Amino acid sequence: MRKLCLLLGLLTVLTLLTGCHGARRMEDFAMPESFDTSREYEITFWAKNDTNKNQTAIYEKAIRDFEALYPNVRVNLRLYTDYGKIYNDVITNIATNTTPNICITYPDHIATYMTGDNVVLPLDELFSDPNYGLGGSSLLFDGPTEEEIVPEYLQECRIGEHCYALPFMRSTEALYVNATYLNKLGYELPEIVTWDFIWEAADAAAKKDADGVYALNGQKVMIPFIYKSTDNMMIQMLRQLDAPYSDENGSILLFTDRTKGLLQTIAQHVKNGAFSTFKISSYPANLLNAGQCLFAVDSTAGATWMGTDAPLSDISPDKLVRFDTAVRPIPQFDPAHPKMISQGPSICLFNKRDRQEVLASWLFAQYLLTNDVQTAYAETEGYVPVTQKARDDASYQAYLNYDGPEDAAHYSVKLKASKLLIEHTSDTFVTPVFNGSTSLRDASGQLIENTVKSVRRGETVDDAYFAKLYDSVTALYRLGQGNTAATGKADLGPLPGTAKALLGGLLGVWVLIGVYVLFDRVKRRNR
Repeated sequence: MRKLCLLLGLLTVLTLLTGCHGARRMEDFAMPESFDTSREYEITFWAKNDTNKNQTAIYEKAIRDFEALYPNVRVNLRLYTDYGKIYNDVITNIATNTTPNICITYPDHIATYMTGDNVVLPLDELFSDPNYGLGGSSLLFDGPTEEEIVPEYLQECRIGEHCYALPFMRSTEALYVNATYLNKLGYELPEIVTWDFIWEAADAAAKKDADGVYALNGQKVMIPFIYKSTDNMMIQMLRQLDAPYSDENGSILLFTDRTKGLLQTIAQHVKNGAFSTFKISSYPANLLNAGQCLFAVDSTAGATWMGTDAPLSDISPDKLVRFDTAVRPIPQFDPAHPKMISQGPSICLFNKRDRQEVLASWLFAQYLLTNDVQTAYAETEGYVPVTQKARDDASYQAYLNYDGPEDAAHYSVKLKASKLLIEHTSDTFVTPVFNGSTSLRDASGQLIENTVKSVRRGETVDDAYFAKLYDSVTALYRLGQGNTAATGKADLGPLPGTAKALLGGLLGVWVLIGVYVLFDRVKRRNR
């Protein structure tokens, strides 16, 4: 028994050492005086491309052009179709110090990466380095200065006191409208649509005859108003009302009567047959293009899927219905002071022990902000460049103001969506970023999804329902204690496997010690 206890104790210590492996603190990065071109470097770049071959080609060309300037640097591209998969892989690799050099990501995700000790590289000092900083004198390409990056987008990359990313592309959400159907209903589309207008017109579009045929489209399928991202929907509605959601300290402020009021309004219009969501019904573009939707909210980056002539429309031609597509900002409570979310990928750098390798990564990250890369990527979908330098460039201005025959590259709806974001850059916002903010975002959308499902199932949606909903969503995303989450902190996520093993080992040691003590006492009594 003594030997067994000793063995288990040793195993516990080994588990502790294993748990610490890879978690050693990285040294703070210091910029080298010069880039050592006598050495060869291999850096990894993880990116997302939505299975868009044009975007893949842009990444590949950027890498070729960069490697031509810096022939001693090899960039290995790994493509993902989902930001969540990048996030999961980075989290997995942090423990073993095998993160990529660069990845396309979001600030919410970076906040979790930062739970690793000095893993993510703060960029403030890199920005200002006279040789290799933004617009530095030793760069072999014409990159933007810090002042030439759109300030709102650069601010989004700040977490606490430091900037931990470079913005790469930006989008927002837009309201895509079947203007033909709206006119048929007798409504005139305003420049900025209110929520009251949306709900009134959507309810009117939900009317059908005794045979279940909708008067507006003559079909048996019609979802007047459909929203792609319900987390964005809830977040933006709350921001427009100056209602609580969260704060910079990571406090969870979502579960309030203001939120319940919004859910009650949504529930009423679901009951009227006027509203549904992407997760419950279908992809907004498919319904819009088939004449089965009046209003669809989706990202401006999704503009190439929207409308009768959308180049990326993925429904069969015989299902298409011809209509005029209008693009507007998302619905507002106060049209005089519009507020819409800013979204889109940023570039994150990871710290490494080789300072020269980090510098090579920093050079490539900056190269992704050059005009050629920014303009080419923005033209693939409804993204816009993140630098004023690229926005003012003659080639991008010519693209944005194109008035020739419409084609896939110059799709009018996509150009409208891009202009919308550029015109409303100062009206965009982002939510506070902290470890757990991703879970809070998911929870905000889950409130809407569950409410819509319950109404469609004929369940009673009352105060008791919302109290239960708050509890279940809070527990699902581990956001705090019950409905008092206004004072709770964001969940830090599950314990790592090594920590669980360590705690289990310690528990095992104490159990065996207890067994041994009990066994020894019994033995002595028997003597």
